[in-house]
This record gives sequence, C-alpha cells and structure tokens, in this order.
Amino acid sequence: MDGICTLASDPVYDQLVALLNSIEAIVGSQMPVCVYPYNDNTTKIAAEIARRPNVQLYDNLESIQGWDQFAQSAWDSHPTAHQRWRQLGSSGYHRFGTHRRYCAFDAPFERFLYMDADTLLMSPVEFILAKLQDNDCVVYDFQHKDLTHVYNIDSPQLTELFPPKRLKTEIFCSGFYASKQGLFDQERRNWIIGQLEAGEAEVLYPMAPDQTLLNYMMMRPNLSIYNFALELSQAQRTGCCVTSAHFQEKDHILYDKGNRLTYMHYIGVSSQLIAKVCAGENIDFPYRDLFLHYRYLHEPQKKPQFTTKPKPYNQPPSLPQRLLKKLKLS
Repeated sequence: MDGICTLASDPVYDQLVALLNSIEAIVGSQMPVCVYPYNDNTTKIAAEIARRPNVQLYDNLESIQGWDQFAQSAWDSHPTAHQRWRQLGSSGYHRFGTHRRYCAFDAPFERFLYMDADTLLMSPVEFILAKLQDNDCVVYDFQHKDLTHVYNIDSPQLTELFPPKRLKTEIFCSGFYASKQGLFDQERRNWIIGQLEAGEAEVLYPMAPDQTLLNYMMMRPNLSIYNFALELSQAQRTGCCVTSAHFQEKDHILYDKGNRLTYMHYIGVSSQLIAKVCAGENIDFPYRDLFLHYRYLHEPQKKPQFTTKPKPYNQPPSLPQRLLKKLKLS
C-alpha cells in the first residue's frame, strides 16, 4: 500500500491542516496519510486527525522508541554535537523528535512519500512513487547546491567516505522524499551506528540532525537516490521553495515557467508566525494567500480577513529589540 507521511505536534497544527487539505484537494480523500508524533504534545492534531478517516496518528511505541534510541546513539557518538548544542542553550538533544519521520521505514506503507508539515502538495504523486521501482529513495529538491546544511564540510573524512561527485548529486532535503518500508531493519541500523561509533560521526552536521543523519543513512550503505531536479531538463524541472518569488498561481496551483510544481515548501516561515496569521495578525509572507486557501479549505468562514497594511514576515528588528539583543536580554 502507498501513502503519504508527515511529522507533527500541536505547534504546527495550522500547517498540518493546510497540508492535509492540499493532499485531499490534489489526490483525493482516499489517499492514506500517517502522521508521526514529534513529541507527546498532540491533543489538537489528534482531534483533527480523528475527523479524517484516511489519516492516522502513528502509535507504535516500539517503533518510536526504537528510532529514539537510534538517534540518541548516533549523536552520542558525535565528537562535538552535545558541546555545540549546550553553547546554544539546548539541553539534551537538539530538535529531538525530528528523527521520528524515520518511523515511515517501519510502517504503515510499503511505499511512502514523506512531506514536512510546512509543505503543500501541488501535483499528483504517482510519478514520484513509480521511481521507487528502480531506486531506494526518490527526491525532488536543490539541496545538492548547499552541502553545508547536510554534512560537516570541515571533516577530513567526508571526501574519504563520499567522493565529490556523490556529494554533488546524492544529498537531499529531508522535507520531501519517497522511500520504502523495511529499508532500515535492525541489522542495518546496528551497522550504521557501528560506523558512526568507529569515528565517522564527525561528518554529521549537528544543527540539522534529522537531515544529516538521513543522508548518511542513505549514502553510507550505497542505497540508490534519484533526484528529479538533476534528472529533468532545465525546461521541465520546477522549484519548490517559498524563497522563489517567480512562481505563478492559477486555481490555487503554483507554476514555474508554465510547469506545475510538485510541492511548495514554506521553509523559513515559522510555525509561530503561521499561528499569528491564522489568529488574525496581518503579517505577510510569500504565497500567504495560497497557504490560507488550503488552511481554510473546509472552513472558509474562519479565514482571517485583513484590512490593514501587512507587516513583512522578515522585517528587521526594531531599535529596542536590537538593544535588548545586544545586552543579551532578549
């Protein structure tokens, strides 16, 4: 069985609703969806999921705890991760819970498409899943242009493990990828942890814990990765990121130079900002109307109505804010 997966907790409630509505609008309400819990803060999203017969909240504790232990073991083997996180004021593990997207390798779908909660589906997904017949992982993004957010580029081991060509063609964003159930059984997980504990953990980038680890998990055992952004011609491929300002919208679908996007990723637009906008605060961000269309697809009467001039979402801090930051009071 095929399905779509995501990761969520109550702070991303509005984004989850928008994503689920976009999936329903694009591929229909029969598409199975599984939501993996980022943590135990799931009261609001659980109520939303209960209203949707095709959506389930993953509750396999053995699977969840198994991946928790895997992530802890991976980062405990890193020479500097805990020190860097403490310097930033983080206790324990940085963004612990993001790795629970890996539960998709356990269940419930034989083939799955994982989408971050801050994405919207724009096209049917059959062409993505079909490529899994000949590949272990299928992606569609441009992360290969920025290695610094995937691996520690200062590690001397990096190019020993992965030749430069692989680093230019195989790395990917962990916010959108398709793969298969059973790809990481316990034997393979143990092998991966063994390699990390033997000294290879230094290649991981601690500030993007789920992304760096997932890339390593795919690349170290030489699993096959297919990236549409590298395989399609320049005339065919599309962007996917909210930072691209040239997309055109028609009937609530985005197009890139006439080509329909596969998905839109609102990366960099925080869940706190989204919550403020949905509560009626007039803050602008790219493709805001598109997001609000899907967020309130089934309850348009609740869609916020703005009458004032919007504030930009990335506006520079005010003088008092700058002073407080300088004094380390904010």
